[in-house]
Amino acid sequence: MSPHSRTLVVKLTAGVEDAERVSQAFTVATTALASGVPVSLWLTGEGSWLAVPGRAESFDLPYAASLAELRDALLAEGRVTVCTQCAARRSLSESDLVAGAQIRGAAAFVEEVMAEGAQALVY
Repeated sequence: MSPHSRTLVVKLTAGVEDAERVSQAFTVATTALASGVPVSLWLTGEGSWLAVPGRAESFDLPYAASLAELRDALLAEGRVTVCTQCAARRSLSESDLVAGAQIRGAAAFVEEVMAEGAQALVY
């Protein structure tokens, strides 16, 4: 059990077209995770592609941490979720995603951000 009574929910609404926003969202999420904070990362819009094998591996931003390593840390100790509608618009199913990533809908997102002690950030 985490010593923190709060949970961080990070929603990423961009993909590689906005590399700095992607990097910031993953960096903040994994920094919180490393600090012992429970973290849930939601990938929406073009960010949905970052849950597909090979996509985070091909991400490159000077002076930024490896996106694949950050993603893997979140998969190991946090949660990575792709929005249901975003996945459907891209013809993605859970079998298309990296192991451990899941697809969930808006009701699940609202439940997470409204939970007592939750802090939501949107990038």
